[in-house]
Amino acid sequence: MDISRDAVRNPEWPESVEIFDTTLRDGSQFEGIALTTDDKLRIAEQLDHLGVHYIEGGWPGSNPRDDAFFQRAAAGELDLGTSTLVAFGSTRRPKGKVDEDQTLANLIAAQTQICCIVAKSWDYHVLEALRTTLDEGAAMIHDSVEYLVAQDRRVFVDFEHFFDGYKRNPEFALRALESAAIAGAEALVLCDTNGGSLPHEIEGTTRRVVEMFPELMIGMHTQNDTGCATANAVAGVRAGARHVQGTINGYG
Repeated sequence: MDISRDAVRNPEWPESVEIFDTTLRDGSQFEGIALTTDDKLRIAEQLDHLGVHYIEGGWPGSNPRDDAFFQRAAAGELDLGTSTLVAFGSTRRPKGKVDEDQTLANLIAAQTQICCIVAKSWDYHVLEALRTTLDEGAAMIHDSVEYLVAQDRRVFVDFEHFFDGYKRNPEFALRALESAAIAGAEALVLCDTNGGSLPHEIEGTTRRVVEMFPELMIGMHTQNDTGCATANAVAGVRAGARHVQGTINGYG
């Protein structure tokens, strides 16, 4: 998406923004939507026709439909002229080994150039949901990114509940980002997973992240629970984010 005209009028706007479509994963979780593998292939073709930069095809290993989608895409049934296909997954398990982690193995098997992994950036989830230490939480991110990069994959990291985590413990939230950056992540995606943040909060926090990691692509992934998803994404772009994740028609 070229917004260079706005950039001339308002120097705070970046010259361009990458569009990362997650309709085939996040959007397909919407109530009443059930996509077959054929559906996903056809939708991906149309997203490519629209010209989005990235298409997140699903989570390999999570269900037979997504496995079949990536297998058929790799076999040549999906011919993308504009977009790049992305496989979604997560970091390794607590105290696990990257070369024995099934989720990471499934990402490699999907044969996509780019992998996008979700990571914990709220200390509450590391301590209470994962039942591990903050040191281990940071190591899970670093090790997973490093492993995928070593397998010749470009890596984007979605930092789940980032804005809530930043409000509670900014030191750990930023440490999570740093762990991915040091390991070779290409994009750090800030997620408003609960959809409860307001645009002024998003803009201030995102601006700090952009200033801390000027060499990396900073992305936005905003949910719409309070009707602020679009406004929050725009606020992030105004603060310097150049990568926006979303779905067609707001599904998901």
